[in-house]
Amino acid sequence: MKTLKEKSDLELIQAYVAGDETGIEVLLNRYKSKIYTSIYLQVKDEYLAEDIFQETFIKVIKTLKSGRYNEEGKFLPWVVRIAQNMVIDHFRKEKRSPTVVSSDGYDIFGVLEFADDNAESKLMTNQRDIDLRKIIQKLPDDQKEVLIMRHFCDMSFKEIAEITDVSINTALGRMRYALNNLRKMIEEHNMLLNMG
Repeated sequence: MKTLKEKSDLELIQAYVAGDETGIEVLLNRYKSKIYTSIYLQVKDEYLAEDIFQETFIKVIKTLKSGRYNEEGKFLPWVVRIAQNMVIDHFRKEKRSPTVVSSDGYDIFGVLEFADDNAESKLMTNQRDIDLRKIIQKLPDDQKEVLIMRHFCDMSFKEIAEITDVSINTALGRMRYALNNLRKMIEEHNMLLNMG
């Protein structure tokens, strides 16, 4: 018999939905730091991050309790997407755009120099002002998922591959496509601005 900590995300969700409250506690403890960090990196305020984290888990619990959860095997990316939407909602209310600062103090989306060997060129300084949140939301879900997990949750491509149930090469490929698509969308955005 497996202990709770040895159970998969799906087994814990099934246990929770069946009435075992400890299932959600184990999941919460398993992913709290990654989810909280992904929120904190965007809001840069520990109290606000804690509030959004709690709102995220209230929504997660409501969805699980209502039987509407169907992201089998992809619990963490699903929760990260919910958290991401909560952050976006918060900034819509605040009417300001968040920045994401890496450990060395650079705005990740201002510099857009990702850990991708093919991403050699930095984007122009004037592109820093673009609201990348909206552009990221336009990416296909599989690309957006990898981008968010890599840069908001600081996950390795190995972790991303395991969570999304694809090979590491597929995860890397999705990241490359995401970066290429971001660049194209930013260039198109700038052309529209210059034409206006």
